[in-house]
Amino acid sequence: MRVLELGSTVSGPFCGRIFADFGAEVVKVEAPGGDPIRGLGHEYQGKSLYAASILRNKDNISINLRSSEGQTLIKKLLPEFDIVIENFRPGTLEKWGLGYDELSKIKPDIILTRISGYGQTGPYSGKPGYGVIGEAMSGLRDLIGEPDRPPSRVAMPLTDYITGLYSMIGTLMALRVRDLTGTGQIVDVSLIESAFSFVESQVPAYAQKKVIETRAGSRLPNSAPNTIFKCGDGQYVHIAALADSVFRRLTQAMAQPQLADDPRFRTQSARNANEAEIERIVQDWALGKDSASIQALLDQAEVPATKIFNMKDIFSDPHFEQRKMLINVPDDDVGHVTLAGVVPKLSTTPGTIKWAGKKVGQDTEHILSKYLGLSEVEIAALEDDGVVYTGQENYEQSVKV
Repeated sequence: MRVLELGSTVSGPFCGRIFADFGAEVVKVEAPGGDPIRGLGHEYQGKSLYAASILRNKDNISINLRSSEGQTLIKKLLPEFDIVIENFRPGTLEKWGLGYDELSKIKPDIILTRISGYGQTGPYSGKPGYGVIGEAMSGLRDLIGEPDRPPSRVAMPLTDYITGLYSMIGTLMALRVRDLTGTGQIVDVSLIESAFSFVESQVPAYAQKKVIETRAGSRLPNSAPNTIFKCGDGQYVHIAALADSVFRRLTQAMAQPQLADDPRFRTQSARNANEAEIERIVQDWALGKDSASIQALLDQAEVPATKIFNMKDIFSDPHFEQRKMLINVPDDDVGHVTLAGVVPKLSTTPGTIKWAGKKVGQDTEHILSKYLGLSEVEIAALEDDGVVYTGQENYEQSVKV
């Protein structure tokens, strides 16, 4: 399977990364100036560590899609590919002559996976959007944070990742349809709808009862006790004892079994009605012990709980190591780099990480020669005209816009 990735930043490249992790040949197309992802996150010895991760396992070619010559190259490459992934604003590919109507004439069974802020249709389809904007408009951000503070956010591009995942799922379904019918199609995925999927429980609650949930901080509403508690050593643990049977085990671990039969806490609905009181009791108990002791007690009692991990904790934890979630990967620039492992784990055909993200245009010559039969002289001429970039460090960009 071959995937042509025209997307940038997170959602499109993450979708392509999953395909690449599981053996698809993914060719990442970057502008000569590089994907904006290379400017995000941390660098090491001049290497973008974010790009090293999200662009892993991909071949990298650099084509100026704004030029007519670059657009022609994409059309010539298209017959060799099964899937095109893009996350430009709707109408951009059409402006470049690379919309689905044009691509499907060249390759009728092509699957075009389109990621955008608001979707390919609707009154907002032409607006620019990011994952955080989707979170804000979807109602998700209104639920994040403390009740007496403004809406907050998760300090990671959560919605971009879930959108990439939905895009992967939709593309797989489209591939299955193509296997059965021989026809391609568009997979239309929006950031706002992906974020909206997180708040599905709020939809019928509002429709039937006009309920508008408020921010609840670290709590999950109607599931007490299910929140973060401070320990005696200053660390924090999250304890989730929402089910009656689990709550009873928690009270036993706390050496306060009478709480399980207290009318205020005997049932989940009763605990929800007395949320502040049960949280106060658990918090008082947690402050009397260090986080390691709490973890040991609750593990023994089979109560779901964990210390709040930071990255240092993760790198020293045996579970992450044994599950191969920290992988030391060859890197052309820095020798080796540690990346997050492959998810999910398949028993017969597991994913692998073969190499870290490459330089901009590192495979341009190879791919254009392999699939289009272009010679070194022809590729050099395209580079001189600013149509492609081959990753040569002494290349001076002359990009046509």
